[in-house]
Amino acid sequence: MKKILLLTKIFIFSFFSIIIIILSFYVYAFITPKFNINTSKSITYYDKYGNDLFKERDKNDYVELNNISDYVKNSIVSIEDKNFYNHKGFDYLRIAKAMLVNLKSKKLKEGASTISQQYVKNLYLTFNKTWERKIQEALLTLELETHYSKNEILEGYLNTIDFGAGNYGIKEASKYYFNKEPKDLSLAEASIIVGIPKNPSYYNPVTNYKNAKERQKNVLISMVKNKYISKDEMNKAFNEPLNFYAKNDKVELSSIYYYRDAVLKELSNIKEIPSSLLDMESLKIYTNLDKDVQKNIENNIDKEMKNSSLQVASIVITPSNGKIVALIGGKDYSKSQYNRAYSSRRQVGSTIKPFLYYSALENGFTPSSTFLSERTTFNLGDTMYSPKNAGNVYANKNISMLSAIAYSDNIYAMKTHLFLGTDSLSKITKKVGIKTEVKENASSALGTTEINMIDYSNGFITLANEGKHETPHLIEKITDNNGKILYEYKYNNDYILNKKYVYILNNLLTSTYNYSLINYTSPTLVSISNDLKGKYAAKSGSTKTDYWTVGYNKNYLMLVWAGNDDNSEVKSKDSKITKKIWAKTISTIKDNKNEWYDIPKGITATAIDPISGEINSNGFVCYYEKGSEPNYIDLYNIKDS
Repeated sequence: MKKILLLTKIFIFSFFSIIIIILSFYVYAFITPKFNINTSKSITYYDKYGNDLFKERDKNDYVELNNISDYVKNSIVSIEDKNFYNHKGFDYLRIAKAMLVNLKSKKLKEGASTISQQYVKNLYLTFNKTWERKIQEALLTLELETHYSKNEILEGYLNTIDFGAGNYGIKEASKYYFNKEPKDLSLAEASIIVGIPKNPSYYNPVTNYKNAKERQKNVLISMVKNKYISKDEMNKAFNEPLNFYAKNDKVELSSIYYYRDAVLKELSNIKEIPSSLLDMESLKIYTNLDKDVQKNIENNIDKEMKNSSLQVASIVITPSNGKIVALIGGKDYSKSQYNRAYSSRRQVGSTIKPFLYYSALENGFTPSSTFLSERTTFNLGDTMYSPKNAGNVYANKNISMLSAIAYSDNIYAMKTHLFLGTDSLSKITKKVGIKTEVKENASSALGTTEINMIDYSNGFITLANEGKHETPHLIEKITDNNGKILYEYKYNNDYILNKKYVYILNNLLTSTYNYSLINYTSPTLVSISNDLKGKYAAKSGSTKTDYWTVGYNKNYLMLVWAGNDDNSEVKSKDSKITKKIWAKTISTIKDNKNEWYDIPKGITATAIDPISGEINSNGFVCYYEKGSEPNYIDLYNIKDS
């Protein structure tokens, strides 16, 4: 009896405490000044030359509620927040119901956020799920409800919501999907569009029509339940044929949205920028985008992947300053907004080997250093490891580092890796700026580590920049609407690698597309040698699920990946896709001066036989630290006989 009494007292105390806290929040919201949700606040993006690309939350795209179809207004309220006109920011009964459903299922199956809460989130640039952020959102929701009418909230919400494929706000969505003004949308069109925000990619009617129709049905059923339409109207709308326009007339290149999305991701990590548009005037973001390069990649992807089902990602960087001048996160933004360049992590295959061979050069190897290339099983103590060369092709004799790089010999790489110690590769990748940890195991030398493309570019920037590291970045500067600088990128450009060894390695990487090196097998990039104009350090890589090509000169670095999102195996017929995209893009960048690197002091050149590594005047010219070249004789140390 005492326990029941105690529990009753605790319940009563907790209940009234919660009521008091909620009332306090409402009082706080009432006495605070009315915050401005001025719709003219916007984000304007500029390219590397200072030309404006496009503007988000543009006042020209803002549409008043009376110019929006009743079908849109009624369907969005029905499906998202049926009690919108009756609650004060939070639907407490819906919250309780959602909690019960989630507790029973032990999953987050049901949410309970209102239109007011979602609108507050739309006004933010970041979505960090911290308690501080959630409390701030709750207070702003109460302030919003206290100072603005329901129609003003609904109007703002419809003008900021994400309708997929880069369309924010009902006007952009209406134009993109149906080439109509929001007031002219039919019930069928409105119910399709309103279903998109729940999952903009999954419910995109252009690319996932079946999913969109299922969602449309739920929207229409909710409208019947809430007595906005009849069952006959529902059936008629559901069966009405839909003709999609699916064009964005505001932006010339749809792939720019991948770049924009990556900019917003980078923006969310910049501490100098307020987390909310409520705390600032309009933003001006000065990016490093070069539209010509972006268009060049987009065109080459379209040509080379016309008959392929693979996905793709690519970035182009100026290595001297780390500026990402172009970024593609997928084959078609209208079909998939997932940004593979920024978000995915993939096995990098043999493109990891340049870092292994730099470490080798630093530890006394030269282009002439040899290992036996033959089918080999390595005894690793507690396990046996049997890597294979592509096509099971082996020299069955000693080959030089030059050949190992040109032919991407896995046995040579494994022997180098084990000779140096399996921690050597992990240390060098960390040193060059790659944040992903490369595990200290045997297979790491063959690129089994999954690394994000932008993170991976840290290492190649260091090689392409003669041993100096600069962080890859998309944003150069951010100002407010009055020109006040809120953020500016700070350069470091510190030497972290030995310039001489970097030069030796970069020259070795030009062997991968050299016809003169065709021998018992062919260099891995020889198929694109005719597409190249100028001299590049380049390396391709492949796994069962991934194709990569990375290459650079002094002016530009480009990485290209292709594969399937579900990690299913890639087909051999697609093996040249990344190579072709890389070669055709990097060779045709307008201001790519094809500059090669100056020979550092203390470096000498010697022509060698590609296989044996011995001096051969008709061989491939390699570079050595003075004193390490083949048949070197130190005349100063020869004593008189």
